[in-house]
Amino acid sequence: MRFMTTPDNAADPSPEATDKSTPAATGVAAQNWDTAAADPQYRAAVVDLLGALAYGELAAFERLAEDAKLAPTLSDKAELAKMASAEFHHFERLRDRLAAVGAEPTEAMEPFVAALDGFHRQTAPSDWLEGLVKAFVGDSIASDFYREVAARLDADTRGLVLSVLDDTGHASFAVEKVRAAIDADPRVGGRLALWARRLMGEALSQSQRVVADRDALSTMLVGGVADGFDLAEVGRMFSRITEAHTKRMAALGLAA
Repeated sequence: MRFMTTPDNAADPSPEATDKSTPAATGVAAQNWDTAAADPQYRAAVVDLLGALAYGELAAFERLAEDAKLAPTLSDKAELAKMASAEFHHFERLRDRLAAVGAEPTEAMEPFVAALDGFHRQTAPSDWLEGLVKAFVGDSIASDFYREVAARLDADTRGLVLSVLDDTGHASFAVEKVRAAIDADPRVGGRLALWARRLMGEALSQSQRVVADRDALSTMLVGGVADGFDLAEVGRMFSRITEAHTKRMAALGLAA
């Protein structure tokens, strides 16, 4: 659905993630899909999560193909076309996984169409650079959110989610192009910084709306289904996402 964050731009890992003495995963995170899915509420939460991700990837494919029209050079157009192809491949994997676990992919995606389409309408870029910043900053916020949730998923689902969030070089492409534009005209930096702040607010609001509207997902986040999340942890999660945003802004040469 996006340009993924690179490890340097990802949210700081939690103390648990960096502590080499941390015990092996327990509860749902230590189970495979067949075991975890015996809980119908957990299964519903995962179907929601995969549905949201799948539609995000499909929307990203469409948007990147559209953004290619704004690209200033043929090589840039080709790069965006390659990125769009990768996003569609991610969509196919998620669609196939939904079908494999007995969910109808279109039905799983449908609850998230209005929210995601609304976000993209409200944040339509006016030029090439705004499109790059949106993909790198805006979409990466969603990636950070899904990575946080993935840590509490069963091993099979976690592996799939993390694999479709992998960076394939898109982030470095955006950073290179935006930094070059700012070097050529420093005034561009102020405009793009304001744009990125708007994206941050819209992306966080959209993520919160999606979770609030889906009972299974909200229960997962506050600890009723998956392990380790409570209301305080949700707050810390969004703090980590905000910190990662600040790092991405610095990578672009923009003020947070």
